[in-house]
Parts: sequence; structure tokens; C-alpha cells
Amino acid sequence: MKIDQIDRRILRALQKDGRLQNVELAKRVGLSPSPCLRRVRRLEEAGVIDRYAALLDASKIGVNLTVFARISLISQDAETVERFTNAMRNLPQVVECYVMAGECDALLRVVAADLDDYRRFQSTHLTRVNAVQTVKTDIPLQKIKLSSELPL
Repeated sequence: MKIDQIDRRILRALQKDGRLQNVELAKRVGLSPSPCLRRVRRLEEAGVIDRYAALLDASKIGVNLTVFARISLISQDAETVERFTNAMRNLPQVVECYVMAGECDALLRVVAADLDDYRRFQSTHLTRVNAVQTVKTDIPLQKIKLSSELPL
């Protein structure tokens, strides 16, 4: 799918505010409402717009800690990796999971209420997945930037 400058303006606006009504979106990108809606629908159907979501303030819902867990698996064969990734998909505390090339086999971003909550999560969930050999946890001291917006 070819994405032109108008599509990019639409995507930038929706990344900043996914609740924009079509009339307001059209005004912001310099289109009339009907062509704007057609473009949005085309972007949705092509999968460029994957979904819409509400971004929550983690501290206001009691999720005050973010940690990064570097995982080493017992093996890197397809079955072990699949068993691990399936387990991670089912853990709501794991908000991001990447299979890695490099020093570790997987990198997780995990959220928890506090350090004790994370410790319980690690001992009852992460280390119990039989594909996991080691877990090394990194705790960020300061959040500098957190964005869900992609550069366009």
C-alpha cells in the first residue's frame, strides 16, 4: 500500500488522539469529511492502523514499577522458543516481549505494583516456565521517554 503525505498527516493526528471524530480529523489534515473517512477506512483495512487503544497512567492504577527482564532459555530450538513465547503471551504483567539475537534469548518489559510484587511474579511465573534457564532483571531509575507514536 502506498502511503502519501495526506495519509501520513492522518496517521500522525490519530497517533496523538485516536478519539478524534472524523470531522475534526478532516479539518486537521485539510480534507473534507468523506474523503478523510475513506482514507481512514483504507488504512484500517490495509492493517496500517492495527487498532485503537486507551493509554493508561500506570501510576494511577497501582502499577508503579517497570522492569526489564533478560531471559536465557534452556535451548534455542523452535519447540522451546514456542513454549516460552506462548507462556509470555498469557502473562498480563509482561507488556512487551521480544525474542533477541545477542546476549540474551528474550527481553521482557514487565510491570508490577512494586518490587515485592515483581519478585513474586518472577518466582511464581517467570522461573516456573520450564523453558527459562535464567532471568536477569534491570530496574530503570528514571523514565526519560515513553511513546507509542511511530515517526512518520
